[in-house]
Amino acid sequence: YFKRCQVKPRRRREGKTDYRARRKMVRQDKNKFNNKKYRLVVRFTNKKVICQIMYATIRGDMIVAQATSSELTNFGVPVGHKNYAAAYCTGLLIARRVLKKFGLDETFKGKEELDGEDYHV
Repeated sequence: YFKRCQVKPRRRREGKTDYRARRKMVRQDKNKFNNKKYRLVVRFTNKKVICQIMYATIRGDMIVAQATSSELTNFGVPVGHKNYAAAYCTGLLIARRVLKKFGLDETFKGKEELDGEDYHV
């Protein structure tokens, strides 16, 4: 026999995923067939900031690179891993990692000397 109601997907039942918004976000244009559409995902936990760069496939989301604000202790930031400045520094860290992974770190060097002026690519 059959049931009258159909159970919603698990992540919809848990309230974690809005599938309409996700489909709109990851949908790629038809003339860009089989190209990756990268996105930056930032998560704030109780203790740290997690940044990931990922793209969607049929098998699932693939993560290209990840950086957390707890890694900032290696770069001289011992405390304050959840504030706005830590989120900014974590974004810079993941940007440098992705540029290095794709071989573009020599093309986009960034600011060489600190003088307080704006930096435009």
